[in-house]
This record gives sequence, structure tokens and C-alpha cells, in this order.
Amino acid sequence: MTLGEVLIGAMGSLLICVFLGPKFVAYLRTKEFGQQIRQEGPAGHHGKAGTPTMGGLLLFLSVGVPFLILGSYDAVSLAVFGTAVATAAVGFVDDWTKISKKRSLGVSARQKLIAQALIAVALWYVATQHVGLPDTLELRPFDASIDLGIFYPALIFLVLAGASNGVNLTDGLDGLAAGCAAIVLFAYTAMTFITRGQEDLALLCACLVGACVGFLWFNSFPAGIFMGDTGSLGLGGAIAALAVMTKTEILLVMIGGIFVIEALSVAIQVFAFQRFRRRVFLMAPVHHHFELLAWSETKIILRFWIVAAICSAIGFTLYQQSLS
Repeated sequence: MTLGEVLIGAMGSLLICVFLGPKFVAYLRTKEFGQQIRQEGPAGHHGKAGTPTMGGLLLFLSVGVPFLILGSYDAVSLAVFGTAVATAAVGFVDDWTKISKKRSLGVSARQKLIAQALIAVALWYVATQHVGLPDTLELRPFDASIDLGIFYPALIFLVLAGASNGVNLTDGLDGLAAGCAAIVLFAYTAMTFITRGQEDLALLCACLVGACVGFLWFNSFPAGIFMGDTGSLGLGGAIAALAVMTKTEILLVMIGGIFVIEALSVAIQVFAFQRFRRRVFLMAPVHHHFELLAWSETKIILRFWIVAAICSAIGFTLYQQSLS
């Protein structure tokens, strides 16, 4: 796999998304597949009700076509692609439930976690039995590892649930999740391309980046379409599977730092309210806190992209140090 093929995959995904986007958005509008807005959310978001959702279908179609044409179908890249599609399917069921029942809540959190646990077990099986990865937790950039043994599937579940739900929580402003995911996936594109034997994985990462950038054409403020849980859970699943296949589960905390910040803000808010009956943030996830501080949506998005880029750059640097 050459750099040219990787770039072709990225451009292919981007162009497919851009050219199919208008007809896809028009189709969703015709079918009235619109976003349901939570009543307890920021008041400014109520005007977004009815905006077409399930854009994740377009996103993963744009990824799949060039990847399946150019890829060499090795077990590693297929495992990541399969994990992304499986988690996107969970998100699709959630989106469809919201649309069909015309409510802001889809499937329950328990049902999502059960589905993510099953996907994690499948990813663990492929990673250990077909790819041959050890049951260890790599402490990068330190030259050390922890043998987890039977607890390794639990780690994979935590990574998968954390990443997919982290991206899902970030998907609250126009273009925020797509832009942050593109930045994180770009870091993984560079990491996998410079690592010998992971060129096909680099192709998949590049296709994901291209699709995210293409999707931003329609998802940037003011958004003409939302990715929905189909997109956010699918992208989170892809990022989690990449972390597992590259043995960067610990580094993912830094590489995907923006998603960690968003998830932590929710956890802190819930803990503080249940324990002390006080709120740390005006609203969680934290991007809503800045909305209520009267920051413009575009200002929040751009600054969060910058934070995502800084975190990913630090994570990439630590990864390179671990290879030297």
C-alpha cells in the first residue's frame, strides 16, 4: 500500500460524501426523518428540530466503497471496519426508534451497553485468535506492559463503550463531533502508515477522515444534516477498534482527549449533583456550559477542534517515542 493509494482512498470517501450528500439530505427531508430535540437542552437548539438525521449512513457508505475497492482485506482492517459498522448499526436502531416513535430518547442505555459488550467480545476474539495480539496492556511510551489475561475482554469493552459514548456525547453542536473525529482519525492515519505492516489500516483511517471532512460540508454550522447515533457510535467504535489493534488503549486517553473531556464533564456533573446537590457546570456535556456562557456556536466548535488537535498531536508524539 503506497501513500498515493491512501490519499486516493481519502479523496474517494470525501467526494462520494459530497456528491451523494444533497440527494441523501433531500431523501431524508421527503421521508421526514428529522431530529428530535430534548426539552431540557439549550433553548437555542429547539430551532434545530426536524433537521434530517441518520447522516451516519451516508458517512459509512462513503467509507465503505473506496475501502472495499482498494483494501487488501487483512484481518486487522476488517476487524476495525466490522466494529465500526456494528456500532453504527446499534446507533441506527437508536435513531430509528427516536424517529418512528417521535421522541428524543431511543433504545435504553442498558440495551446499548449489552450490544457494545457483544461487539467487544467479537473484537477480542478476532484480535487474539486471528490477528494474534497478546492479552496485554501496553504502557506507551514506557517500555512496559501489563498481562491482563482473562481481563483483556473487559478492557476492550471499556475502550469501546468509552470511545463510542464519548463521541456520542460530543455530537451536540453542528460539526463538532465530525471535526474532532477527523482530527483523531488523522492522527491514527499517520500512526498506522509509519508502522510497518499496517498500511491497509492506514487506508481505512484515511477513508474515515475523508468521509468526516466530506460530511462537514453539510454538517457545519448551520447544519443541514446530523450524523445521529448512527454516525457518532460508528465513529467511536472505529476509534476504539483502532486503539485495540494498534495497542494504544492507554494513549487513546490523550489522542482522543477531547472526547474524554466531554465524557468526564458529564460524569462530574452527575456525581456532584447526586452527592452534593450542586452542579459544577451550567449544563453538561461541557460544550453546553460554554453555550450558556453566551459563547457563539462557531467559537465553541473551533476552539474544541484546536483542543482536539493539541491532544492528538501529543498522543502521536508519544506513540512515535515508543517506537524509537
